[in-house]
Amino acid sequence: MERVVSGIRPTGNLHLGNYFGAVRNFVRMQHEYDCFFFIADYHSLTTHPTPENLRRSVRQALSEYLACGIDPDKCTIYAQSDLPETAELYLLLNMNAYVGELERCTSFKEKIRKHPDNVNAGLLTYPTLMAADILIHKAVKVPVGKDQEQHLEMSRTFANRFNRLYNCTTFPEPHAFNFGSGLVKVPGLDGSGKMGKSEGEGNAIFLADSPEVIRKKVMRAVTDSGPVNPGQEMPEPVANLFSLMRLVSTSDTVEFFESKYQDCSIRYGDLKKQLAEDMVAFIAPINEEIHRIASDDALISKVMDQGAEKAHASANKTISEVRNVIGFRTK
Repeated sequence: MERVVSGIRPTGNLHLGNYFGAVRNFVRMQHEYDCFFFIADYHSLTTHPTPENLRRSVRQALSEYLACGIDPDKCTIYAQSDLPETAELYLLLNMNAYVGELERCTSFKEKIRKHPDNVNAGLLTYPTLMAADILIHKAVKVPVGKDQEQHLEMSRTFANRFNRLYNCTTFPEPHAFNFGSGLVKVPGLDGSGKMGKSEGEGNAIFLADSPEVIRKKVMRAVTDSGPVNPGQEMPEPVANLFSLMRLVSTSDTVEFFESKYQDCSIRYGDLKKQLAEDMVAFIAPINEEIHRIASDDALISKVMDQGAEKAHASANKTISEVRNVIGFRTK
């Protein structure tokens, strides 16, 4: 069975865009592939979180992914920091990673432009750590977005370089996992673009949002002054609301409001109220499950321990092989 590795940012706060995008595909993949999902708490250190925030973020991220259907008995889900083999492989790969190629990384240039007062070595070597996350399990498929494709290319470079330097076949080439038609683009509430946390809290509906917060966000969603001609094409902000409605509402509800738009009798207030209630109903069971899991210390500990044990079993084989190939004493 092919191995898949994907990182989970320890920010928690999954929104509908995440849910209908990667997360539902992760749930499907765990039944078809040997999946390793890790919470990237090492990576988060580049922004210097406090210990309290880091622990809370890891716990929240784990709770949300479990609530969405990630099954620790079907896949391996673990905290990156629970796997010291990753840190060791990161160090070893860095010995053959060159400053020039790391500095040319687009994301590094963007980070130092936005945060000139926090240009740390972790940002520079982010691609090496990402490579270690992937190669430690000898994964061949990696679900990545457009912003991570260059890092994945560098992971292939580091894998091939290691194999060439030590005349071995230790690491396979990892390639991007193509979800195909499985990805759903979920628009935001600000009238343009996709739903995302980086666009502002009001742009996204989070799975942990309360019903009151959901209603408030939806009622503030951008629209226009309304159609004036029957059959008029929808502007993007209005089309976005209908796209969201198709995800959470019944087909009858969508057809009703589409007909109202086409005959110019639509009232956006009514549309938003209906959309808000349908979102509340859709998110409610997930929201309840998030809170149930997050409040269960024993369950959180059990899942974390189980994930660490399974990840260690995989990673230890790889790091032992790597140490032997390099010439170090194997443990």
